[in-house]
Amino acid sequence: MSTMSSELPGYVASAQPVPSTNRIAWYKSTAQTYAGIMLWFVFWQDIPIWQSLNPATAGDFSRYAGGTLSQGLGWAFLGLVAAALLCHFFYYLVPGLMGLKTGLPLYIVGTSTYGVLGGFLLPGFLMGLLQFGWLGVNAFFSSLLLVVPFGIEPLSTPHVVVAAVWAIAAAFLGLKGIKYVAAVATFLPLIPLAILIILFLATVSGLGSFDAATTTVATAQVPIAEKGNLSAFEPLSKWGVVSAMLIYVIGFFATAGAAGADFGMGNRDRRDVQLGGLVGIALATIFAGGLSLLIVAGAWGMGKVPAAEPALRATALMDNIMGGTVSSIFMYLLAIAAFPPACFSAFIAANSFKTTLPKVNPFISVGLGTLFSIILAASGKAGNAAGVFNIIGASFGPICGAMVADYLLAGNKWPGPRAGFNPAGWISWLVGFTVGAFSMIGGSIPVLEAWKDVVPVPPLSAFVVGFLIYWLLARIGLTTRVLAMPAVAEQPAA
Repeated sequence: MSTMSSELPGYVASAQPVPSTNRIAWYKSTAQTYAGIMLWFVFWQDIPIWQSLNPATAGDFSRYAGGTLSQGLGWAFLGLVAAALLCHFFYYLVPGLMGLKTGLPLYIVGTSTYGVLGGFLLPGFLMGLLQFGWLGVNAFFSSLLLVVPFGIEPLSTPHVVVAAVWAIAAAFLGLKGIKYVAAVATFLPLIPLAILIILFLATVSGLGSFDAATTTVATAQVPIAEKGNLSAFEPLSKWGVVSAMLIYVIGFFATAGAAGADFGMGNRDRRDVQLGGLVGIALATIFAGGLSLLIVAGAWGMGKVPAAEPALRATALMDNIMGGTVSSIFMYLLAIAAFPPACFSAFIAANSFKTTLPKVNPFISVGLGTLFSIILAASGKAGNAAGVFNIIGASFGPICGAMVADYLLAGNKWPGPRAGFNPAGWISWLVGFTVGAFSMIGGSIPVLEAWKDVVPVPPLSAFVVGFLIYWLLARIGLTTRVLAMPAVAEQPAA
């Protein structure tokens, strides 16, 4: 039974759906925005590496001999395509449809899964908090591209200073000048798009000569004189390659998937939601990640990779492929194209904190978050992109899973806001997060260390566990009551 809307907290009661007259086509909003995310160089440059041999300095060598190319291009592409489709259908589609059918953002539609009080924290506050992790990753890698042409080493004082300035500038514009950044953000994704195509055309002739076995042997040991030879782990198996691709891509995308509600609320119909995701998420992921794999394979096939530096990172090979001058220009262009996403991360965080911490000056909350981002970058933690993606996947995998279960149980619609803290949502998140982060939890507890790798594809497992537990708990009635929200009833059926 529904209660009166007067029981709704102010932030829910005051929410107004986006009217039908203000909805726009998928190719004017969803597709281009998501494509810009997937074209971010931090995402595609490590597709062939997965986990770096030296994450603290964003090393260009894979922790596993041959990286994700150890079993050839076919298995790498299989994992990439599977990951891209899962991101669309599992993580984005239902939040997008919820946004479409209600005209409301994630902060509001999430209250059906976690309650109107719990929604402050999940997904609200958590979404904002994780944005500072993204800001730290962005600052680390973007500043690295800016200083590398000058021979400056990762985590040196100049690198840390540039990273700090980058994070502060992005946070300031995110708070005060996001409309100016947004004006050019639509066009900046064309920069990495053009660079990927140029690098592909420059290396395509080497694809026929690429040999996965040769590359795997060559990358098994990295001859770095000042540190002694660094040995990589055994090469990934075929399933290991597919699993690695799923972990990396899904972990990277998880928060953006839940934010599908914010894009869906501006779409006109179900077709817009579907096409926006298929083109902007699935196709863009396959395009950017696939070209990265082909560029690295082509460079190895052409003999463009010196034995002294058997790199697998696409951006690290630009010097060998294009020459020093062009490579430096490309690095600066990629860094420039990465600045708007850094501003948007700060903008999302600011909106989250304004909602969840309304009495705190956003300059203080965002300032503290930016300090956290700088510490992440200066410590080298932000250089471990795969590790950051694992945390994000563990955090938002069960959120997306529970939202899907909530939507299906309600008959393919948004159930409406629930009172207080919804137990089904919170229990499903706690268990799902534990499953998704078990490798990190097990690695820090000696008695569990032998079992730390027992969970297959942690971000996907977190989604499945979040879905199943929410479904079971909701079926036995472990949900709080639904509160009436008349504004949603006025929305046309989607």
